Amino acid sequence: MSTRFTVWAPAADRVEVVVGGTGHPMEARPSGWWEATVADAVHGTDYGFVLDGSDEVLPDPRSPWQPNGVHGQSRVYDHGRFAWTDQHWHGRPLPGSVLYEMHVGTFTPEGTFDAATDRLDHLVALGIDAVELLPVASFPGRHGWGYDGVHLWAPHEPYGGPDGLKRFVDAAHARGLAVVLDVVYNHLGPDGNRLGSFGPYFTSAHATPWGDAVNFDQEGSDEVRAFVVQNALMWLRDYHFDGLRLDAVHAITDHSATHLLEELGRAVAAESAHLGRQLFLIAESDLNDPRLVTSREAGGYGLDAQWSDDFHHALHAALTGERQGYYCDFGSLETLKKALTRVFVHDGTMSTYRGRHHGRPVNVRETPAHRFLGFLQNHDQVGNRASGDRIGALLPSPGLLKVGAALLLLAPFTPMLFMGEEWGASTPWCYFTDHRDPELARAVSEGRRREFARHGWAGEVPDPQAVDTFRRSVLDWTEPDDPYHADLLEWHRALIALRRSEPDLNDPRPAAVQVGTDESTARWLVMRRGGIGVAANLGDVPVALPAGPPGARPRLLLASDPAIHLDPGALGDSGRAAVELPAASIAIFR
Repeated sequence: MSTRFTVWAPAADRVEVVVGGTGHPMEARPSGWWEATVADAVHGTDYGFVLDGSDEVLPDPRSPWQPNGVHGQSRVYDHGRFAWTDQHWHGRPLPGSVLYEMHVGTFTPEGTFDAATDRLDHLVALGIDAVELLPVASFPGRHGWGYDGVHLWAPHEPYGGPDGLKRFVDAAHARGLAVVLDVVYNHLGPDGNRLGSFGPYFTSAHATPWGDAVNFDQEGSDEVRAFVVQNALMWLRDYHFDGLRLDAVHAITDHSATHLLEELGRAVAAESAHLGRQLFLIAESDLNDPRLVTSREAGGYGLDAQWSDDFHHALHAALTGERQGYYCDFGSLETLKKALTRVFVHDGTMSTYRGRHHGRPVNVRETPAHRFLGFLQNHDQVGNRASGDRIGALLPSPGLLKVGAALLLLAPFTPMLFMGEEWGASTPWCYFTDHRDPELARAVSEGRRREFARHGWAGEVPDPQAVDTFRRSVLDWTEPDDPYHADLLEWHRALIALRRSEPDLNDPRPAAVQVGTDESTARWLVMRRGGIGVAANLGDVPVALPAGPPGARPRLLLASDPAIHLDPGALGDSGRAAVELPAASIAIFR
């Protein structure tokens, strides 16, 4: 048995691969590549590269396995050894799906792929269609968010490494669940990042919050682009992922004629055809630019979906009353109405937070709503708060949690829940790290405190490096047995089941959504999607709202409060039925 080792090191004059402590010269190949075949290097063999006679053995930029952390040697991994059982799995379509965002390290007390696998039946019972994992590429320490990964080809060893990840995906497919992976191509973490030693992976031509930008358009960028595109295909092919979520694509600077995102879209479409499985790409972007999800034939990038921060901001601000920071342009029910019917609130309008005009309109008659992900909570919107507090801790009335869930799950967008949201988890989800470099650890802790001090935060800011900050963020799986949390869990299950059973709730046209609001004497919103009505009272006094045209006899489908009822004669001479809503409640009727 032997293994063929390759590495791209265009500036090196001499490269060796060190296997089992023995160096083996590599032969130069075109375009800066080096190659060597080593006998007896098999699955489980450790190796690394030495450049130009250095004393340092570097891990492989494309290392498939980092069992000893980001600074350790790489290990040979044979993808053919794993016995997959999902041969009949052909994927799930993104339209009509409900996603669930999961951080493996805090989803269970054990924080492993195998422990998360044991909880998949909970997601099936909830009605979830696809699990979206926060980044699992190898990052420093044992615990962290994963956005400072440095070995983009190697699943994080403390989670369970390559085999553990494959067991998780295989088990999810056996239960009918698609799996999406969050990948980060706009930067790498600083601790253990040695790509720059091998070649021009970074460029000072573009500045980013993390230092030099990833080199997608300068000299040597062809191989860097190939590194990223092939990495994306590796996750889809070798780990059987069904889709990728592309982190913060607005931070990818690429002035090439064909943008990296378009190249990725083409490559994934070709891979989907080759594998015979449905594959999709979801972008996170704060640009409010519908060209991301516009087809390539129409001049767009051809991605399948993008996150919609405007919908989150509109819904969050309407429920909580918060107006600080980027919520300053949100909060009114008219703003929420625009998000529900026009997708972007900032579609060329003035953004007070940015001090400039922002965004461009979505063609709501041509662009299906499933191309936009809606959410009430996610890792950023919770974890980037000073204390990591979830929305349940911010609401003046617990009934508003049910209102928010219904408006999310019955909106025209592809909905996504953040882990624990389905039962109103009381555990916070904080920003936490496990950097072993003392200087970096201190810089992260002090930087977090300074950041919130600048924004006027006077309370405690949990230390990201403190183990307790991480432990507090782990879900408490005893909570769903508590009557309060069990009621919220059943509410989410009922909403997802209703969404699946009613064709009107899967109509892809944003232009078909009708919304009425009033804030003059009470705070209410009525959304109509075909024959389905959703009436929400966000205020603190009861209201009676129209439940259909004159003569209609509507039927109540779901109600957040047992006091909600339909009254056929409540609106007097108009002959219109009404739905009677207590404060902070919502009803769905046909």
